[in-house]
Amino acid sequence: MMRIGANASSNEQGNHPMVRAMAWAGLCLLLLLAGCAPQSTRQSDLPRPLKIATWNLEHLAEKNGLGCRPREDADYAALRNYAGQLGADIIAFEEVENIAAARRVFSPDRYNVVMSTRPDSGRNGFCGHDSTDGPHIRSQRIGFAIRKGIPYVRHPDLSELALGNPDLRWGVDVSLTGPRPLRLLALHLKSGCSAGSDREPCPVLFGQVPVLRQWIAARHAEGSAFVVLGDWNRRLALPDDLFWKQLTDGLPADAMLVDAAEGRGATCVQRYPDFIDHIVMNPAAAARRVNGSFEEFTYGVPEDQHPSDHCPVAVTLE
Repeated sequence: MMRIGANASSNEQGNHPMVRAMAWAGLCLLLLLAGCAPQSTRQSDLPRPLKIATWNLEHLAEKNGLGCRPREDADYAALRNYAGQLGADIIAFEEVENIAAARRVFSPDRYNVVMSTRPDSGRNGFCGHDSTDGPHIRSQRIGFAIRKGIPYVRHPDLSELALGNPDLRWGVDVSLTGPRPLRLLALHLKSGCSAGSDREPCPVLFGQVPVLRQWIAARHAEGSAFVVLGDWNRRLALPDDLFWKQLTDGLPADAMLVDAAEGRGATCVQRYPDFIDHIVMNPAAAARRVNGSFEEFTYGVPEDQHPSDHCPVAVTLE
């Protein structure tokens, strides 16, 4: 039997089982010391906490110069910059024409975009209630920008929110998966009934309440932690708000809804001191909220320089 020693060839030494084992052990040690060991992709390794936001982007069109808020390259660049400053992991967005428009703000190398599948009604009239000329309204869809690496499952859109009207918006429904799953519903409810119940659009808005209650009841029956967020077009924090009462009436204590703003006033637009963009949680989700994490992102510029007529609001969950 050949002994490992001065008379053995280098090839024979390298092929000896003991040498191979020692070399492999040394390589592994070097990898560990260099911090180059293979990284785990387990869902439990995803970063926490999680920042969730909602942002109405005011008629965000795919192409320059179109829609009720025409924009140029610099405007889209500013929106991308603000998205970076917001630093949210999940953004529910509203009033976006299509996926291509969303990707002009939420870079594809950082976010996955999930978009409402509601078909265009084809009734895209002129901008403004009484306009007979000028730019046309583009499609207004909602969706999510979900940071790359966050696992999720998409559920069917909540088309029932449209109440059979092709001009009303559907809800977008996703679940974040992993050790601490979270259900998210993005919505944009009927406009024109921000308070009270006697305005012409109010019956439509209140007609959306039973749809939301049914979705909430289903999540409660599943035992899910969930968040409903978006442009509610309603001042939910007003004392004895009828919409909020109808939404929460009869809910058991372990299903009672919590508005992340907790009565805080809005500062985005001076003449509107109450939020209409809301992040609403059930107790299971609210228990994961980081204290004091609710945020209204006001761009840091004068109101007349805001890139949208809405400011994002956000909250952080553990």
